[in-house]
Amino acid sequence: EEETTILQLEKNLRTRVEVMRKQKRDRKQELKALQEQDRDLCDILCTTLFCIDGNAVPSLEDLDRYRRHLASLTAKKEQRREEFVSSKRQIILLMEELDHTPDTSFERDVACEDEEAFCLSPDNIAALQSLLQQLEARRSLNEAVCAELRSRIMALWERLQVPVEERESSAVH
Repeated sequence: EEETTILQLEKNLRTRVEVMRKQKRDRKQELKALQEQDRDLCDILCTTLFCIDGNAVPSLEDLDRYRRHLASLTAKKEQRREEFVSSKRQIILLMEELDHTPDTSFERDVACEDEEAFCLSPDNIAALQSLLQQLEARRSLNEAVCAELRSRIMALWERLQVPVEERESSAVH
C-alpha cells in the first residue's frame, strides 16, 4: 500500500511538473511575442521598451500588465498616426497652394516619406504642428498681400477711370 502511495505520489508530481513546464513554455512564448510587439511599437513611437526580465518566467500578473501597456501604446500609435495623416494632408495641400517645395529634411520626410516609416515621437508630432502653423501663417500673409494689391489696383483703376468691362477682362481673381 505504501509503494502504491509513493508511486501514485511520484506520478502526481511528474504530472504537476509537466503541467508547470508547459505553463513555463507558454508564458515564455507569450513574453517573447509581447516583446516583439513592444519593439515594433517603440520603434514607431520612439519610446523605451517595457522593463521586464526576459530570462525569468513572467507571472500571469506580469503578462497582464505587459498586455495593458501594449494596448496603451497601440492606442497612442493610432492617435498619433491619425494626427500625422491629417496634418500631412493639410501640409501637402498648403505646399501645393503656396508653390513651396520641401526645403528641410523634415519637410521632405513629411511630404515624401511612407506614412508607416515616419517616427511618431512627441517631438516629431510637435514639429509637424509647427510646420503646419508656419505654412498657414505664410498663406495668411500671402492672402493679405493679395488683398492689399487688389485694393491698390482698384484705386488705380478708379484714378485712371478704366471702364468696368476692361477691369473685368483683366481681373483674374
